[in-house]
Amino acid sequence: MTALMYSKNSLAADVKRNREETRVSATESQTGRFRQRRRTRSAIVNAAAELLRSGTTTPGVSEIAAAADVSRRTVYQYFPTVEQLLLDATLGLLSQTAVDNAIGQADPGADAADRVSAMIRALADLSSQTMPLGRSLIRLTVDAPADSTGQPKRGYRRISWIESAIEPLRSNLDDAGFERLVSALAMVIGWEALIVLQDLRGLTPDEQIGVSTWAAHALIQAALQEQPLTHTTPSQPRPTPEIVPPSPPEQ
Repeated sequence: MTALMYSKNSLAADVKRNREETRVSATESQTGRFRQRRRTRSAIVNAAAELLRSGTTTPGVSEIAAAADVSRRTVYQYFPTVEQLLLDATLGLLSQTAVDNAIGQADPGADAADRVSAMIRALADLSSQTMPLGRSLIRLTVDAPADSTGQPKRGYRRISWIESAIEPLRSNLDDAGFERLVSALAMVIGWEALIVLQDLRGLTPDEQIGVSTWAAHALIQAALQEQPLTHTTPSQPRPTPEIVPPSPPEQ
C-alpha cells in the first residue's frame, strides 16, 4: 500500500513537473517570437531613419525593405502605410540619442528610479518636437485592426528604454513581475501620457514631468513590495530599494 501511494504521488509530481516545464517552454517560445518581431520592426524603422538622415526625402517601401534586408511584404506586415513608418522613424531620429544618453548618464549603478526620472525628463524636453508627430501617429494607428499575433502597433523603442532604465531591478523581480512593471510604466511615460496631462488636466510642462515621475516611482515601489519573497534564495534575501515617490506638483 505504501509503495502504491508513493508511486501515485511520484506520478502526480511528474505530471505536474511536465506541465510546468511545458508552460515555461511555451512562454519562452512566445517571448522569443515577440523579441524577434521587435528586432524586425526595429530594423525596418532604423533603415527608414537612416535613409531620412542621408537626405532621402521620402523613401519608398522598396528602398526601406532593401536597407532593412527584408521583403516588401514584411514591411507592410509591420506598417500598413509608409506614412506611419516614416512618422515612427522621424520620432526615433528626434529622440533616440537624447534618451539613450539620459538613461546611461543618470546612474550607471543600480538606481532604477533615477534612470526612469532621467528618461521622463528627456522625453518631456523633446515634447515640443515629438508631440505633434505623436498625435499624427495615434490617428494612423488607433483605428487600425488588431494584429492577429498580438504584435504592438507602435512603441517598441520606448519599451526598450523602459527595460533599460529598470534593468537594475531585474534581480529583484521575477520575469512576470518585471514584464508587468514595464507595461505599467508604459502607461505613464512618453508622449501619450503627456498628451493626456496636457489635454485632460491642462498641466504645464514642468507639472507634466512631476506627475509622470511621481506615478512611475509609485509603480516601481508597488512592484517591489508585491514581489514574492520566494524569488530569491534564503541565503540571498531580496533587498528592497527605498524609492520615495516625489510629491505631485501643486495644481
